[in-house]
Amino acid sequence: MRTKLLVLLAALAPVAAFAAGGEARLDHVGIDVANKPALQRGARNFVNYCLGCHSAKYVRYNRMAADIGITEQQLIDNLMFTGERPHDTMRIGIDPDQARRWFGVVPPDLSLIARARGTDYLYTFLRSFYADPARPTGVNNIVLPGTAMPHVLAQLQGVQEAVWEGHPDAQGNVQKQFKEFKLATPGTMAPEEFDGFVRDTVTFLEYIGEPARLQRESLGFPVIAFLVFFTLLAWALKKEYWKDVK
Repeated sequence: MRTKLLVLLAALAPVAAFAAGGEARLDHVGIDVANKPALQRGARNFVNYCLGCHSAKYVRYNRMAADIGITEQQLIDNLMFTGERPHDTMRIGIDPDQARRWFGVVPPDLSLIARARGTDYLYTFLRSFYADPARPTGVNNIVLPGTAMPHVLAQLQGVQEAVWEGHPDAQGNVQKQFKEFKLATPGTMAPEEFDGFVRDTVTFLEYIGEPARLQRESLGFPVIAFLVFFTLLAWALKKEYWKDVK
């Protein structure tokens, strides 16, 4: 029993150390999947900056076009880079073997990433890359340290440097804590503009996690109204049946 307990504690040690060091603070992103202009911009961002390495294999181009409010011709002209037919799914644009050689892993499918990680996580992650010469890609990330993903949005955001500060613990050892980012090389977008770019992208990722969400939510009021009406009808029927019962 003691051996099993020690094994369990050893397995939990990295988790405890990570929690003790403090998780990265996630910035809240307010998104609205009913905002079609935001979805259209997010779809543009996704196919131009994400689809080359990441797939969204559970989403069909034509369904996505109908939901975000664009025509099939607009879809073909502007968003179909990895499919041949409008009913194709959004498959990865890079060969998996080549991706494994470049990054060490095959980039994951992003169809359900917003539901798995949350929109605040994605919003903060995409804005938290910083220069790290020790990493193979030259960058690291506060939210996901050691990530194999390069900073594909560096041209837009620019290059950030992480500012750290130290706090001694009870034993006098100084542990490095993240303080803030400092923009070392500006990008083509101002910080507020880049935040909007990322917000639109996350909005699109939230949409593809459940394309039927708006339809499902729109059915809520009629269903509740029917249930209320049926309850009143059943109550009136019950009174009619039992009115002569003493």
